[in-house]
Amino acid sequence: MQKVKETAEKIRTMEIRGAGRIAKAAAEAIRDYAAELEVTSMEEFSAKIKEVSDLLISTRPTAVSLPNAVKLASKYSSDNVEDARQEIIKNANLFIERADRALEKIGKIGSRRIQDGDVIMTHCNSHAALSIITTAFESGKDISVYSTESRPRCQGILTIRHLNDFGIPTTLIVDSAVRYYMKDVDKVIVGADAIAANGALVNKIGTSQLALAAHEARKSFMVAAETFKFSPSTIVGNPIEIEERDAEEIIDPAILKELPHVQVRNPAFDFTPAEYIDMIVTDIGIIPPAMAYTVIKEHLGWELGEI
Repeated sequence: MQKVKETAEKIRTMEIRGAGRIAKAAAEAIRDYAAELEVTSMEEFSAKIKEVSDLLISTRPTAVSLPNAVKLASKYSSDNVEDARQEIIKNANLFIERADRALEKIGKIGSRRIQDGDVIMTHCNSHAALSIITTAFESGKDISVYSTESRPRCQGILTIRHLNDFGIPTTLIVDSAVRYYMKDVDKVIVGADAIAANGALVNKIGTSQLALAAHEARKSFMVAAETFKFSPSTIVGNPIEIEERDAEEIIDPAILKELPHVQVRNPAFDFTPAEYIDMIVTDIGIIPPAMAYTVIKEHLGWELGEI
């Protein structure tokens, strides 16, 4: 249980960050916990697996990849402990393997939409979006990138390091300069923390301003997302909760104490309407936002009664 708690804390504090990386870490934690769990009854086994599943899911309420990964990795149908344990280990390993392959598939599929000479803008630090960009560059296409800082956690610094290591010409800009530089951009590519049944995108705060600026400038807005980032619960009307994080990510707590009439709001994500999204590049192909419902029903395999 201690290892699961450590993973949960790393996810909560964003030591492990990014929807895909969070999902894999959760699957690994459940697999390793199940492998070492010493119980004699199925009742105790089921209770323990549910306990660690609930703990992991509670750490980041917005990233739907987390509950999807936990659900898919912890599935079992056996009625004895040893067989159930082996099912969880197998399902978790299968999820991790598919997650790794998904990034490669997204990169290959999405890179075909990148033209030689394209200037791309990206936001935050999405492995799926970066897979498209780096795959296009390695195929010989002459491209360059504008990357936002992505405050307050400045995940854009991770992005520019990644792009620099590939030798891709990259320009770092402040978040508020998105509209100013949109005129110089051909395409916008972002990742996803969650995609609702209606095709709306939940992603790092500030994503919606990129989408709005791209729409205004008639520039293509692409979302890169593994299928496990689609949100089944939105089919039955459950909203995606937007996580609000500590004020200390934005301002020194000592300064805030001196300002009794000031409060700080720090939402980690925002919503981008489906009508601002030109395409979603997934590991099963490029789809329009309107197909999000189909992905949830046919590729995640969740029935309404399970939600």
